[in-house]
Amino acid sequence: MCPQQQKFESFVAPAGSTVYVSDRVSVRTEGTQRVISVHGVVFAHYELADRVAEAYAMIMLCESGYATQLQVARSFGYSARSLRRYQERFEAGGVSSLARAGGRPAGTRIRSRKERGRDQSILHLKTQGWSNRGIAGRLGVSEKAIRKRLHRLGWQPTAQPSLPLEPPVADEAGAAAQVIDNGSGMSDPGAVDTIALPPLRNEGEGSEFEPTSLDRDPLDRSTDRALAALGLLEDAAPLFAPAQNLPMAGALLAIPSLVASGVLPIARKLYGSIAPAFYGLRTTLVAYILLALLRIPRPENLKEHVPRELGRIIGLDRILEVKTLRRKLTVLASRKMGQNFGRELARKRIAERGRMMGFLYVDGHVRAYHGKQRIAKGYDTRKRLAVPATTDYWVNDRSGDPLFVVTAEANAALMRMLEPILQETRTLLGPDRRATVVFDRGGWSPKVFVKLLAMGFDILTYRKYRVRRVAEKRFVLRTARLDGRSVKYRLFDQPIRLLKGKLRLRQVTRLLEGGHQTAVLTSRWDLRDIHVAYRMFERWRQENFFKYLREEYLIDSLVDYQVEPDDPQRSVPNPTRQAVDKELRKTRADIKKIRETYGAIALKPFQGGTATLRALTAEQKKIHQELKEANDRIHKLRAQQKSLPKHVRLSQVRPDEEPVKLSTERKHLTNVLKLIAYQIESDLVNLIRPHYARTDDEGRTLIQTARPAVRRSTRTVRYRTARHALPAQFGLSTAASARPVSARATDRRTAWAAEFLAIRGSPGRARISDEIIDGIGCVVSAHGFAVILPSMADIESRNSANPGSEL
Repeated sequence: MCPQQQKFESFVAPAGSTVYVSDRVSVRTEGTQRVISVHGVVFAHYELADRVAEAYAMIMLCESGYATQLQVARSFGYSARSLRRYQERFEAGGVSSLARAGGRPAGTRIRSRKERGRDQSILHLKTQGWSNRGIAGRLGVSEKAIRKRLHRLGWQPTAQPSLPLEPPVADEAGAAAQVIDNGSGMSDPGAVDTIALPPLRNEGEGSEFEPTSLDRDPLDRSTDRALAALGLLEDAAPLFAPAQNLPMAGALLAIPSLVASGVLPIARKLYGSIAPAFYGLRTTLVAYILLALLRIPRPENLKEHVPRELGRIIGLDRILEVKTLRRKLTVLASRKMGQNFGRELARKRIAERGRMMGFLYVDGHVRAYHGKQRIAKGYDTRKRLAVPATTDYWVNDRSGDPLFVVTAEANAALMRMLEPILQETRTLLGPDRRATVVFDRGGWSPKVFVKLLAMGFDILTYRKYRVRRVAEKRFVLRTARLDGRSVKYRLFDQPIRLLKGKLRLRQVTRLLEGGHQTAVLTSRWDLRDIHVAYRMFERWRQENFFKYLREEYLIDSLVDYQVEPDDPQRSVPNPTRQAVDKELRKTRADIKKIRETYGAIALKPFQGGTATLRALTAEQKKIHQELKEANDRIHKLRAQQKSLPKHVRLSQVRPDEEPVKLSTERKHLTNVLKLIAYQIESDLVNLIRPHYARTDDEGRTLIQTARPAVRRSTRTVRYRTARHALPAQFGLSTAASARPVSARATDRRTAWAAEFLAIRGSPGRARISDEIIDGIGCVVSAHGFAVILPSMADIESRNSANPGSEL
């Protein structure tokens, strides 16, 4: 080989000057020149400033099949959409169409002085720490418009110093990147850099997991993400940046209660870790609970919020995306530890709040299913129908807070579930603690009562079936003050016996205003009759709890579409017998109609009828024949009914179909996490109870105002123009307004919003977005006109300072 050839082959292009588009195409740039080669042969050569030549070269590469559209666009720094536009323009007008026309690009315009001033105001407010929602409220535009304008202006958040939450690591700066010297004063490219990393977790025996971070900018966690990708980070440490305004920061009030609940150490003990990840076990659980408190109860609802804003709440640069949170929940559900997780949390809560466990409320909640799978049916009391569903049984303490939840097998009735549920409760309470179980008529069974009393539980329930009425004069008016409330009932107390005298219980009957009597049954002989009645009627706390969780936490929603095999030997109602029962009921209804018709014909002569005796006899014979046929059909159906069993195996009902049921593990896990969120909310309500007189009525609403930027709802208000003065309590002196016809709202501010908007003078509808914007108020829009209404606190404060001032 000649020296010239050796010199040519030993030449290596600089690393940063050549870009490989595909395995056949390479692009080399030197100075202002660029060369495109295909299989080592020059394909195109042009100057970097020649955009037409570059566009033509990219089009030819794609059309020749040397590289894909996406590969070419990425290599040349274009988007795939821009490359497609070049191709369309080339097909339409040739090479000349690739050149950009002179003048301002089509579709753009010169910004007015007003727009430039508005842009400067947006940038000024953003540098002061204002949120997009706050700026939108101040300028009277939507948050989306502010976000688009910031993107066009090229605004980037500035790095903010982190809070000194942890002591600095000694010699961290010197040990962060130490390069091995080869003795010549230059770094050796073949040597491996040694980086002294701080310990990512404590390895001491019995020590709790304490994550650390190498990042110092809370808004840029790229180092921690790189470590997680390398498998060196188990969970990202929370870093919080100082800010003058942070939406949804009120959720951080729940952190002390969350830590006190013990959810993190218990989850760490049962689940271990979720493998090396940036979003580890602690971050996933804390994020899900805080999202539930922020009324973001499903991962899908994360699409409606900005990830960066939510991430700052948990001390990260971004919160988990939808599919990431789903994947984490799936990993946790695969461990099959949901029941143990809920059990350990309940045991800890019982140890801390044992005084609240004297009365335990047990009831089931039916979650209707509307999918394509064939699953067991349950009776939905709200719809009064048997629908495909899954039943969860909840145990609540005396104050109505949830303790734990159990999913019933095949929608078993409360009567069958009481014994296993209370066996689980006995293991949590201990062998010596006695508790009273309160449930409704669905658990009525004297035989079950005997078993529960043998397990050490007292019972309190409604008496089922017909009860002998008590004379009204025997009722006695009882009054008491229980749980801070005055209670007044008309009661009658008496002992009763069930199971042929073997079971002796106490019956307390209440007389209502309309004369209706409600009988309550209990085994507690030590309580006053009014206390027994009060605890029984307080069972509605659990019903209100179900309604609250259904509306605020969406416990009825599906968390996945997975199914698991059902027990094929499970006993189900016989569908053949059900069809016979239906036909039997229909035949009995027909007999009733025939008898009514026979009676009407027999009374015709006495009611002035003109039918002859021959015609009357013929009609009677016809009815007798129909009645005989109906009775014969009933005898046959009864015989057929007796020959059929009431229940059969599930495999006999669906021989050609594998029985399935909805997967319960992931749903149970999310129920436990929402249960914790509700308990945290209850703890916050109890903290404000000594300082707020209306805690029972408005406590939870007041707690929700701590997260103002999330509370939003849109209402439609119909209004018509009718001039009259605005109410004086709003502190307005404007005389022009309108009277609302109807409003789907309960607060005064929404009704007043319709009045304020009707100044426009044309009747119609107004969209009212009741969204608290950094404590400012709500946004109302109609007919293209928007106004920011102050909050009620601002209105009241202005009225107290200057009742006659204008808003």
